[in-house]
Amino acid sequence: MNHSPRIERRPSVCPHDCPSTCSLDVEVIDGRSIGRVHGAKTNDYTAGVVCAKVARYGERIHHPDRLLHPLKRTGPKGSGQFERISWDEALDIVAAKFLEAEADFGPASVWPYYYAGTMGYVMRDGINRLRNVKRYSGQYSTICTATAYTGFVAGTGRLAGPDPREMAKADCVVIWGTNAVHTQVNVMTHALRARKERGAKIVAIDIYMNATMKQADMALLLRPGTDGALACAVMHVLFRDGHADREYLARYTDHPAEFEAHLQSRTPEWAAAITGLSVAEIEAFARLVGERRRTYFRLGFGFARQRNGTVNMHAASCIPAVTGAWQHEGGGAFHSNSAIYRWNKTMIEALDVADTTVRRLDQSQIGRVLTGDPEALFHGPPVKAMLIQNTNPVSVAPEQELVKRGFAREDLFVCVHEQFMTETALMADIVLPATMFMEHDDLYSAGGHQHFQIGPKLVEPPGECRPNHEVIRAIAGRVGAVHPGFDMEPRALIDWTLRHSGWGSIDDLEAEVHKDAQPPFHEAHYLDGFAYPDGKFRFRPDWTHIPSGNNGAMGPWTALPSFPDHWPVTEEATDEHPFRLATSPARNFLNSTFNETPTSRAKEGRPEVMIHPADAAPLAIADGDWVVLRNQRGEVYLRARLFEGVRRGVLIAEGVWPNAAHPYGRGINTLTGADQVAPYGGAAFHDNRVALAKAEPGRDFPLPPSVTEAMDAAQPAIV
Repeated sequence: MNHSPRIERRPSVCPHDCPSTCSLDVEVIDGRSIGRVHGAKTNDYTAGVVCAKVARYGERIHHPDRLLHPLKRTGPKGSGQFERISWDEALDIVAAKFLEAEADFGPASVWPYYYAGTMGYVMRDGINRLRNVKRYSGQYSTICTATAYTGFVAGTGRLAGPDPREMAKADCVVIWGTNAVHTQVNVMTHALRARKERGAKIVAIDIYMNATMKQADMALLLRPGTDGALACAVMHVLFRDGHADREYLARYTDHPAEFEAHLQSRTPEWAAAITGLSVAEIEAFARLVGERRRTYFRLGFGFARQRNGTVNMHAASCIPAVTGAWQHEGGGAFHSNSAIYRWNKTMIEALDVADTTVRRLDQSQIGRVLTGDPEALFHGPPVKAMLIQNTNPVSVAPEQELVKRGFAREDLFVCVHEQFMTETALMADIVLPATMFMEHDDLYSAGGHQHFQIGPKLVEPPGECRPNHEVIRAIAGRVGAVHPGFDMEPRALIDWTLRHSGWGSIDDLEAEVHKDAQPPFHEAHYLDGFAYPDGKFRFRPDWTHIPSGNNGAMGPWTALPSFPDHWPVTEEATDEHPFRLATSPARNFLNSTFNETPTSRAKEGRPEVMIHPADAAPLAIADGDWVVLRNQRGEVYLRARLFEGVRRGVLIAEGVWPNAAHPYGRGINTLTGADQVAPYGGAAFHDNRVALAKAEPGRDFPLPPSVTEAMDAAQPAIV
């Protein structure tokens, strides 16, 4: 008798590092497996739409290569030689190594390291409870948000803005520095609705003709790192042509007269020479936002991943302050709503015992930390032991050659808790199998909209996979870390956090499914004043006192411009390195997540770099040829893709492919720097000068296997 599978639709939420944090309807088959994943129609931001890579999540959660059992390294680091061991043996080894490092070098020699492989608060941030109780080295998380958040908060004083659903009510939507089609599809949902229902214009501003630029009514193709110049020229025109709202400026902004005087010389002609745009394009954009006061500026992370990114983000956010767009529904600037939730994570992170005198090591400088750079170590003890969750630094961290060298240290003990045998896990001494988001309970809130939600456990995990929380408290028990949070189950931690944050109970939230936390209109639009003591938007911020979490001023902060400007501190092209490289997001990967799934890998094809045909011709580079990119940090081999949608002198490499997909195992982050960006640090992933040359397999490097063969060959040999 044939069995018809029982398919139940259950609510969930996407855990991945994307501002959309989509509410999901998940097909659970016979209570055991995952089918199709849909965007939830009941969430009016998600609006039934989800990206393709999450829609096929069953391919990932049921992948045959998932880690299922604890493993211990038996061969040289990176050899992939492991043996299966029990959980108790694995945890005993981890605890013994942590206690050994603590006894020999002090607790700061242990460095728990994590990031946003999951955005769930219990499973992502619980590692900090172990850190804080034991006084292990802290982590200053700079790899994504430091430059962008600082630039936005510099003006508003708070990381929040107008309701993202208001994009659908705008007369103009400016999508600046984010390829939303690839990275946050719901932005396009609301922008396209505004165009359909209101005749709104969509403006996209980026450094190559990506999928979002192709859907725009006006696509402005900039040279990398010149966004500040464009913003200043636009504001020059707004003041010049009477589109500045002087009553609003007088009431809500600091130094408007001085700012206007500063902009006198920032003409469209000046900006055209810097940005590569025409004067006509700049004038047309300025006229559009000047005439359409309901202009919603959706500002992404991309243009902040330059060494002048904080200044550029601030400059872009100043435009709606000049026009007074903040006053109108569908107007203003938005980067993230992270400040609206007021989370009390004391129990999750043990904030009640946190010691602010313990050093906070820079996440982006992990290569320098692990290779003993005294400044990166704050002239303290070396890192001798690590626990890594939710991130893959051997692939995604900058200065990759230094990172690899650090992980190759025989005196460094590394435990990696992971879902797949990533390139970081391959360098570990102990590898522990981790659950995925549908296999545990967690709490999520969105940066890109205004909802928070429970992601409940839907199915049992395979093999011996355990959630982050269970691993953290098991280690805690073995190293003598005591805190009430270790005694609580995830649902109890969620309930405590909700109640102490003023959001009711876990039962309340589950009954509502997703909670809309959007502040009232007047608060979201700062109509009672911006979040500085005087209520003024800052055209001239105090760069050393931005209310954004930081490790103190760093980088060339003393040279930061007082007012928005073009600040030429990027890695400009030279005779030796005549090209500018940006490492932009791929549609089917999310950093290094999803590059293990067959469909995502097939759709992306292979590591490529986009080159303008006119740049390729003098170098005798044809479409599909092997090329090598070089700079002072190393060299990377990949295929050429001739593409007229980039400016001359600009190269685009989409996606973080595994290092194993490249000849010699050197991935794209070989070329990215970890020098500190002003004013508070951050990694400038899209700001790299490189040389470009044609490469011949067999002469310049051994003929590599296919991408699939290379990645399969990198898998471990478990005995």
